[in-house]
Amino acid sequence: MHTVAVLAVDGVVGFELTTPCQVFALAPGYRVRVCAQRKRNSIATAAGAEMFTFSSRYGLGDALDAQTVIVPGADPDAAPDPRVLRTVREAARRGARVASICTGAFVLAAAGLLDGRRATTHWMLTDHLAGRYPAVTVDPSVLFIDDGPVLTSAGVAAGLDLCLHMVRRDRGATVAADIARQIVTPPQRSGGQAQFIERPAPGAHADDLAPTLRWMEDNLATPLSLADIAGAASVSVRTLSRRFRAHTGTTPAQWLLDRRLQRARELLETSDLPVERIATAAGFGSIETLRYHFVRRVGTAPAAYRSTFRAGPSE
Repeated sequence: MHTVAVLAVDGVVGFELTTPCQVFALAPGYRVRVCAQRKRNSIATAAGAEMFTFSSRYGLGDALDAQTVIVPGADPDAAPDPRVLRTVREAARRGARVASICTGAFVLAAAGLLDGRRATTHWMLTDHLAGRYPAVTVDPSVLFIDDGPVLTSAGVAAGLDLCLHMVRRDRGATVAADIARQIVTPPQRSGGQAQFIERPAPGAHADDLAPTLRWMEDNLATPLSLADIAGAASVSVRTLSRRFRAHTGTTPAQWLLDRRLQRARELLETSDLPVERIATAAGFGSIETLRYHFVRRVGTAPAAYRSTFRAGPSE
């Protein structure tokens, strides 16, 4: 039997704690242990704004012979219990697979297990993780990263993707697909976190740039060169580029691409327009160009994105 130890610390996110239990309990050949920070003691568990408690008959010592150790998320700003750090370090030392869900990556990073590795966490906290642990290469765009013996996943539901991936790796695609059917989820989601990040609409920038941003927004479907944009702003291309970098942190071309991708996403979600028409309306000119940029930035094809996010009929 393959033992999966799920570590439960105070403030652990309830959904992330139970996800591995659900997935691995349905797969053949696994034994799941929820290993509490304090054996046989109650653990406070986060569930949104509410808290509940649970108790387990397993403590951290019961994770020492597990083949897989999973760290669900908790408060990323709370100092990890030294015993938890010792547990994951010992697991890695003896060759166990160590995985984290969401902010559990902060525990693995604090233990030094992510140094020199690619890792991910919830997209809202990727900069926080990278800033605190500069030896970690943080990728904000993916649902999970399999870096051999150490795996990390994005926020909450991405833990489900990670657990199914581990089952797929251990038991094959057929077993993973059967579990996915039982819990009513795709066996393997396409795309990454980029498709869930809400791109802000143009905000309040400097007064001298705001009219240019509005003009660009109104002309997304029109082919626009840097010279066209500079002409609309009545400045040189060099001045335009300098102002854009100063006030938006990016280039005119990149800002325009971001807004065109956002327009394409909105049309895919809310309209019945063919993808070819959406490519034109969003300013990409051709479906091939739209698909190239969409896959590169969003992580999935336009048609797949539409099938996932298409708004249903209003009630």
